[in-house]
Amino acid sequence: MSAAPVYPVFLRLEGAPVVVVGGGPVAASKLDGLLAAGARVTIVSPTLDRGCRRPDVTWVARGFVASDLDDARFVIAAAPPEVNRAVAAAAAARNLFVNAVDDRASATAYLGGVVRKGDVTIAISTGGAAPALAGLLREAVAALLPDDLDAWLATAVALRAELRGTDVPLAERRDRLFAALCAARQGGNA
Repeated sequence: MSAAPVYPVFLRLEGAPVVVVGGGPVAASKLDGLLAAGARVTIVSPTLDRGCRRPDVTWVARGFVASDLDDARFVIAAAPPEVNRAVAAAAAARNLFVNAVDDRASATAYLGGVVRKGDVTIAISTGGAAPALAGLLREAVAALLPDDLDAWLATAVALRAELRGTDVPLAERRDRLFAALCAARQGGNA
């Protein structure tokens, strides 16, 4: 059951062309995250679910052809398996990563369960093996995170700026961050 190891990464997609193949509810569920990242999204699908109809999304109203990926930076295949396989082949020919929804064999990228609190983003993956488990873990992690996580981030950013250019070892920097977070927490509860 062990999947191939993955390398977790966060993509900067602002202004980047992203192609979503498929126009159903699964495709619609991917749009909020892509648009929040600033991607320029094009959907290729003969039909389009109401949830995909957005003013900032381009719709190409036909079936997929390989050249749809010519200028893409990232691809999501949210279509039937035979279409996902064609998308994966076209993506591979162009050295593009493709997230093939619920089609682990065709995917070269897996989207995880995502928790966002302010400017902090945490992603959880099961390597495409159990997306529902990733969703449950996402909910559990979200419940554990403090409400003042943005304040933690501000403390970390300030300390990083203070220590940049110093010869303080990385391990000690982490200890200092922990102490600063504890002090801020105690000050906030006083």
